[in-house]
Amino acid sequence: MLLSHVRSISRLDLRRGVRRLLAALLAGLLATGCVYGKTARGGGEENAPAPVRAGETPENLLRSSATLGQGDVFEVRVYKEPDLSSVYRVPTSGTINFPLIGDVEAAGKTPDQVEAEIRRRLEADYLKNAFVSVFVKEFNSKKVFVFGQVNKPGTFPYEDGMRIIQAITLAGGLTKTAAQNSVSVTRIVEGRESRIDVELERIWRGKEPNLLLRPGDIIFVPETLF
Repeated sequence: MLLSHVRSISRLDLRRGVRRLLAALLAGLLATGCVYGKTARGGGEENAPAPVRAGETPENLLRSSATLGQGDVFEVRVYKEPDLSSVYRVPTSGTINFPLIGDVEAAGKTPDQVEAEIRRRLEADYLKNAFVSVFVKEFNSKKVFVFGQVNKPGTFPYEDGMRIIQAITLAGGLTKTAAQNSVSVTRIVEGRESRIDVELERIWRGKEPNLLLRPGDIIFVPETLF
């Protein structure tokens, strides 16, 4: 009876903690125009989307929605045009000054969108075929959250290509009481809350992909009850 009561309290605290983090995260994203459409409403369990396995999330979907923000650093390369290739940090204004074409809006845009805009404007007046590439070097405006049974829970800068094992390592690794096969990743997909269940042991054994993270992901490592 006592164990059942403890479990119910633990689950309630987890739901409340995750929803508080999601509310703060959504408020920040909405303020910068990074989230479009309606957000999930905090109703009962019947409104929560069904969890998916870690290997079922396509990596190209995760990368496509990672927008740039203030403080992010990215490199622009224009093939055979070294004078047009440089590294930029997104300023407070959200725009960078690019040679020949002037101001280019970067904040709130994906790297692919910035790339397409630069290419379009270069080809309009200066280059016949502009081969432009944009590479993100630092995602300083994006964060991931790791809490629960890790040694140093907290908020960590998101890096391009960041995976769940890397994030847990940044959080000091797992504690001795961590339920490593019951890890959950909560994220926002098109304005809706989604959950991905992860079994870390399967990742370490090479039986499951090392989950590619998305900016704003909330990683929770529960405590084993045995």
